[in-house]
Amino acid sequence: MQHQATLPGMFAPVQGVLAIEPAVPATEKQIAFAKSIAGKMGVTLPTSLFTNRTSLSAWIDKHKPKPPTGQFANYPSSKQVQFAERIARLKRREVPHECFRDKTLMSRWIDGNKPR
Repeated sequence: MQHQATLPGMFAPVQGVLAIEPAVPATEKQIAFAKSIAGKMGVTLPTSLFTNRTSLSAWIDKHKPKPPTGQFANYPSSKQVQFAERIARLKRREVPHECFRDKTLMSRWIDGNKPR
């Protein structure tokens, strides 16, 4: 006498292919950002990318400009400095000098001194 273990579903026929959800179209912000990148690079953007949010996001990640590296990469941006100086004028204080050499310190100073 031969004994076979019964495992439910082990030898059952394949259930079939699951339905794939339709592609979600790209957002207006994504399209605008991709067009600005393509314009700076002098590349034409394939219009087929606009129909799929995921593929457009992958294209943006591949082609977006790399963050700056080097000696001045950690310095705050000019917009950060302008905003901090405007807050300092409103609050009648000075921005600490070390904040002008580190964008993280500048960001923390701005967050701590923003008018509410």
